[in-house]
Amino acid sequence: MNPFKLIPGTLLALCAAGCAPTSFDAAAESSKLAQRDADWSSVSFEGKDIERIVAYWSDDAHLLQPGLPPIDGKAAIRAFVTASLKIPGFRIHWVSEKPVFSPDGKMAYLLSNVETTAPGANGALESTRGRSVTVWRRDADDAWRCVVDISNDAPSAAAG
Repeated sequence: MNPFKLIPGTLLALCAAGCAPTSFDAAAESSKLAQRDADWSSVSFEGKDIERIVAYWSDDAHLLQPGLPPIDGKAAIRAFVTASLKIPGFRIHWVSEKPVFSPDGKMAYLLSNVETTAPGANGALESTRGRSVTVWRRDADDAWRCVVDISNDAPSAAAG
């Protein structure tokens, strides 16, 4: 038998195995992403390590905050986080709901309740509540990173 006749079949089998969709363990990824998000919230609340905070965003991330123009890319996000952490008394903390995944398990989003504390108009610290949605991507290194981060303020009681 000519061994070269086996090459096309072998290549086809290898390609089929390599091209087949990978299995997606929703429960494991849900737990992994929920923990990553909770860790990010804790690190952000501590407000001590800018690089650790920024590491949760992808290099091409977009941050959309109320009343601000879009903040695009990690360098701009780093500058925003640095400025925020310089505000006396600034704190941010959020609690997210269960992740919702794309069918292939490569993207997900989380809805969150956010509380931010900062000096108000009279200089006293005030806490505001809001909602956010973060869109996450599982990158080539299998790490989840936030690619879109959108926040809004909760409606005031008067807006009813």
